[in-house]
Amino acid sequence: MSATENRSQPQPYALVGGVSMRDLLSSCAAAEAVSTPPRVPDPGTARAVAAERPEAA
Repeated sequence: MSATENRSQPQPYALVGGVSMRDLLSSCAAAEAVSTPPRVPDPGTARAVAAERPEAA
């Protein structure tokens, strides 16, 4: 056999690590949620929450 006959057919695409698209998208969404800083609270809402909390003794 020649060297060219020994080669297998190339794959049209390859799975890298066996990660499903669903898991990949979930991990990207989780990374974005963790890396995004919290939003600045609305001034009206912040006052309402502060009024509901009792003062420290």
